[in-house]
Amino acid sequence: MSHGVSIAPYWDHVILGQPMSKANQRQVVKFGGITRLIKSKPAREYAANFQKQCIGNICVNEDDDVELIIDVWYKSRRPDLACIDLIMDCLQGVAYKNDRQVKIQHAYWNLDKDNPRARIRVASISFGNLDGYTVATGR
Repeated sequence: MSHGVSIAPYWDHVILGQPMSKANQRQVVKFGGITRLIKSKPAREYAANFQKQCIGNICVNEDDDVELIIDVWYKSRRPDLACIDLIMDCLQGVAYKNDRQVKIQHAYWNLDKDNPRARIRVASISFGNLDGYTVATGR
């Protein structure tokens, strides 16, 4: 982890299974006569599987900013990194309280046909007294 920020202890887990995109293949359903879009069945199944594999408590305070590093290993070359949004949602209440806390994110695409998975690291970050500092530009 870089960016010249101080890093607190962090959450580091490997979640087995191929991550899914939450946006692709949404389903249209009716709840009480109201039409809604929900995550696809594979995305819902991944989210349930994710929760079963998570161990530990939230590692950061709810007002802390966090850095998120995700290494994803896919079964094939076809998927892109669109799964990041679903993983960020799955981390809510597990590694941090709300995904709005994520201020820096790194995502890396990998291939492993026999063992699809995601290694996820979440760390508290502190920018100190850097008035006007912008993470994206470093200015």
